Amino acid sequence: MLTQDENDVLCRVGPGTRMGNLLRRYWIPALLSTDLPAPDCPPVRVKLLGERLVAIRDTSSRIGVLDEFCAHRGASLFLGRNEEHGLRCVYHGWKYNTEGYCVDMACEPPETDFKDKIRLKAYPVVEMGGIVWTYMGPQERTPSLPKFEWTLRPESHRHVLKTWQECNWLQALEGGLDTAHISFLHQGLPPAARSSARAKQYRVRSPAPKIEVELRDYGFCYAGIRPLGDDGNYVRAYQYVMPFHKYHPDQIGRQDEIKDTRVSGHAWVPMDDENTMVYNITYRFGDKPLKDDEERMRDSERVGELTGEFRKVRNKGNDWLINREVQRTDAYTGIEGIYTQDQAVQESMGPIVDRTREHLGTIDKAIVAARLQLLRALRTVESGGDPPGTSASYYFIRAIEKVLPCDVRWQEALKDELYPSEG
Repeated sequence: MLTQDENDVLCRVGPGTRMGNLLRRYWIPALLSTDLPAPDCPPVRVKLLGERLVAIRDTSSRIGVLDEFCAHRGASLFLGRNEEHGLRCVYHGWKYNTEGYCVDMACEPPETDFKDKIRLKAYPVVEMGGIVWTYMGPQERTPSLPKFEWTLRPESHRHVLKTWQECNWLQALEGGLDTAHISFLHQGLPPAARSSARAKQYRVRSPAPKIEVELRDYGFCYAGIRPLGDDGNYVRAYQYVMPFHKYHPDQIGRQDEIKDTRVSGHAWVPMDDENTMVYNITYRFGDKPLKDDEERMRDSERVGELTGEFRKVRNKGNDWLINREVQRTDAYTGIEGIYTQDQAVQESMGPIVDRTREHLGTIDKAIVAARLQLLRALRTVESGGDPPGTSASYYFIRAIEKVLPCDVRWQEALKDELYPSEG
């Protein structure tokens, strides 16, 4: 349980807030590369940490993330013309380049130097892994580039999509860190559950995992350990990378297998205090491309039925299209789609959940660990230090799930696969 003050501190992300200051010390996903598909394409609105911004790809394919509003009279630059290496406001013709400098004032006399005195707020960007990342913090404290393993994989080996979630970023993150819920929220009812995939069978057989957390300098690695009797322990090991990234295994292997396998992950990026853009990533780290999984990927997008704003048609306004007959006879939720099931329970808590009313149990160790790390990171930044997750230490971490003998420690058995760069 958190105090009201602690809850407010962790949830409020706007300019000048304590959590906002912390989150601005990281590279933040701003939009998909496909949102800016070509040079001089239309600008795109972006909302990050309570700030209204606009993104462009200029004539030379340079990307800019700028203040949405013209420095002249405050008109939205979303209406602007993206032309000849800059974004021109349609109101009076002021034009800005990707770094925010005003490069032309068509309505001012040619001899004036007024334009040289004007610069919009603009943030540095880097394009990696099909995502445009931006850094909103002090330039002298710019962190290492966000080179997650999946960002370095070819397009054939990764898949990225995003969805708009209508709740605070922290409850979305905590929903992702919770491993016990997969035995219920995403399961069918018996006997259907007993006939499902091998990993799902394990989750039904052993619904109460023991949670173990191993702190790392980027966040932590944690595992849900489910005893299977004589068959050993089903271990699902995750990675949490500060401040809002989580990676989970997407394909189970046996103890002696070196898998050419999948990993999935999410980044829960705060748009403001009550809205989150969720980036969903799946990739293969071996030689095998994702081609075999294309149908599954298409299904995940179809289930979401995304609008042009990346909102789900299945949303809190229509109770996520819950089907009570399906819930009664076939599945716990009656809601179609794993991501939509997650979103439904997290949004059902309200825009910002009141954590002073919660009662946490042993299955919530990863959630508690994340809160403590975030609170410690706040104090680190406020004392002049760099928070966890700003160095290169997370570059080649992975998430793995396997069945291990009962007398084997997962930390040792999975070490080379969880941290291949250290092996």
